[in-house]
Amino acid sequence: MLRAAASAAAAGALATGCDPHRDEDTGTAPSAGGPGPSGAGQVPPAPVRAARPPTRAPGLPVQIEHGPRTGKAVALTFHGAGDPKLATALLAEAERAGARVTVLAVGSWLDAQPRMARRILDGGHELGNHTLHHRNIDALPAAEAYAEITGCADRLRKLTGTIGSWFRPSQTRRATDLVVGLARKAGYPHVLSYDVDSLDANDPGAPAVQRTVLDSVGPGSVVSLHLGHAGTVAALPPILDGLRRRGLRAVTTTELVT
Repeated sequence: MLRAAASAAAAGALATGCDPHRDEDTGTAPSAGGPGPSGAGQVPPAPVRAARPPTRAPGLPVQIEHGPRTGKAVALTFHGAGDPKLATALLAEAERAGARVTVLAVGSWLDAQPRMARRILDGGHELGNHTLHHRNIDALPAAEAYAEITGCADRLRKLTGTIGSWFRPSQTRRATDLVVGLARKAGYPHVLSYDVDSLDANDPGAPAVQRTVLDSVGPGSVVSLHLGHAGTVAALPPILDGLRRRGLRAVTTTELVT
């Protein structure tokens, strides 16, 4: 059933990876029945339950790449953009396995798909900030970089009541000192990086995504994955099964580090 759903949606899926050769990577096309950006005659989405406020993890660095190595948990983190049908299918697979994930949403995607904020939170998952337009934030002047951070924070606040648990920089694994300072100014005590890159944004296929993650993951890992890719949806169940066989469980990033 999963393969059929993923294949059916794959044709319309938009690439959502943190591709350094791409200025914008948001997958913002509204779904056929979705509300799209607000406008005349449209009914705004119902307010969602409040997201967690920004996480503070005393004793951990400002820029977090992984959690404690002595535990039995990992955090699967997803860059939030792309086809909402694929995103919904992926969240359902996580929930079926009892896993909770962290979604770092692109602000323009939330403009186009505001109901996804509610879907993420209603599933017990965590929601954070992945900039407004998914530009190369490390290369931007300070004022533009700050606008990218606060623009997405404003969308999250409007939809969920908070600016989200985490900030992750766009089109880069690690933020510069400038961007770290701007994120803290915007209200995020930490910048969320990762220590395992699934490379799923390149669409190598589900077996390759599964192999890349399971070959590199360990206790405390923060794994970078993407919504909007059929191969990632198909890879998630065997990834979760592989973690379970190693005695590891997938939790939100806040649960991992606090």
